Amino acid sequence: MNNVINWFEIPVAQMDRAIAFYEPVMQVSLRRENMDCAELAVFPHQDPAPGGALAKFDGITPSAQGAIIYLHTDNLVATLERVATAGGQCVFGPLELGQDIGTIALFTDSEGNRVGLHQPA
Repeated sequence: MNNVINWFEIPVAQMDRAIAFYEPVMQVSLRRENMDCAELAVFPHQDPAPGGALAKFDGITPSAQGAIIYLHTDNLVATLERVATAGGQCVFGPLELGQDIGTIALFTDSEGNRVGLHQPA
């Protein structure tokens, strides 16, 4: 096993609003996919690296109290500035971790989810 995480989903209530938030914040283009029970917007990734998506489906709602995923960034401060511009809010950090782990922060997104950012040392 190379990675503990192999897929993640960030719950959304309004897909268009969530895409409008995450594309400029993370500076990526999300690929929309529709399944019988879910609407997804998939983050770019290359197998076998972990992947993930914004996910809208019945029974799942965004929450600031759920699991925390950490998205990679090369420039934490610049990413937090894009979070604010896109309508999100920094709720913690940046915090520099010891032992060459890097720097982290948490933000709330357009859907109310709490999401982490990690800038490696």
